Amino acid sequence: MTAFRLLRTQPIHLITVALVGTLVGWAFPQDLSFWRSMAIVTGWIGSGLLLASLLLMIREPWLAARLGGLEPMYLWHHRLGIGAYLFLLLHPLALAADAWQESAAQAWSALDPWQQSWPVWLGWGSLVGMMAGLMLSLSPRLAYASWRKLHHVLTLSVLLGGAHLVLLGLEAPLILAPLLALFFLLWRLLRADCGLAAQPYVVNQVTRQTQDLVEVSLRPLARSITAQPGQFVVVAFFRGPGFQGCGEYHPYTLSAIAPDGHVSLGIKALGDCTRHIQAVAPGTAVRLQGPFGEFMCASVDGPSLWLAGGIGITPFLARLRSGPLTQAVRLMYLYRNQADAAYRYELGELASHQPQLSLQLVASDKGLPDLPALLPSTEDLKHCHCYLCGPAGLINAAVAVLRQRGVPTPHIHFERFDFR
Repeated sequence: MTAFRLLRTQPIHLITVALVGTLVGWAFPQDLSFWRSMAIVTGWIGSGLLLASLLLMIREPWLAARLGGLEPMYLWHHRLGIGAYLFLLLHPLALAADAWQESAAQAWSALDPWQQSWPVWLGWGSLVGMMAGLMLSLSPRLAYASWRKLHHVLTLSVLLGGAHLVLLGLEAPLILAPLLALFFLLWRLLRADCGLAAQPYVVNQVTRQTQDLVEVSLRPLARSITAQPGQFVVVAFFRGPGFQGCGEYHPYTLSAIAPDGHVSLGIKALGDCTRHIQAVAPGTAVRLQGPFGEFMCASVDGPSLWLAGGIGITPFLARLRSGPLTQAVRLMYLYRNQADAAYRYELGELASHQPQLSLQLVASDKGLPDLPALLPSTEDLKHCHCYLCGPAGLINAAVAVLRQRGVPTPHIHFERFDFR
């Protein structure tokens, strides 16, 4: 990990260290055997990592802005969840190692929940649920609906673990740990999953751009969001005239931001829900939360290279629609074929009225184009900020070429939108 990315995620690391350090400090054992002490320490390290993981699943714009964005938050949510499970698994193993000093039968008794009381049963239930949920929910091929259901298993595991701690008779201030975990879970459930943090909008207009991409204009019904080009929102579509939305919250990049509060989204059919949204009709109820992200938000001096792949054109389109450019920009728009080139004619029209914009349209069929031949030379990339948006394979390949040509990491900007 580069120093730049470490700096971006530093608040996450500090919060994690603070939570783990506080719990271990409060519970640090005195005058106990080595393995007994290790059992207590590993249990509370796992609890601290779990609390940090639960905090990072909270989806609030103000929190994401302070912790480096939703992408690193969700990445570290997964990493810390795995770390928490591993340390919590060491907890009963260390207890068994302590009992082994008495006899093998005592060690087995420490691991056998049927020879224990309710608190231990709950603890083992929590561990088994975490193991099953983590193994399946981290599968990249898992359908979104199944992934969401498996997260309910992980939620139940956290609740069982909290009950395990409470029934053990924790005293203040350690009793705050399960209470804080419950607070984070309820926050996520009510504010994000139930949509209490989202603003009500309605579909105002639907424009078909290609066979599998529609642009949806949304009108606010209450307070509108304040967003910038390059940012994204999390949106759920519900009931409308002749349409029943899937009600799932998914991230979409803004393709237009109007002064009157209207916003537009370019939605491509990439999954079950987005394929269904291709038939959305004006009048459909929408809930929208955001904005999120920092892509293109910072002003830069000097020229820029914009590289867009497919639906990745939307943040650049939002910027071009917002007003004239003040710096030279070279926009390279990659698509499979002419029928797949959304907004192609509008981009040509915008380029004809934007003297600072150089537009290059590239049809790449089904695979990646020859990026080393396509991207500017090392000399042309000097002092240039590069903004990339598109499929993960395109971004990874482009970043590798840009770094080979000496573009410093802080000058390469991208955000991934394929997280769940």
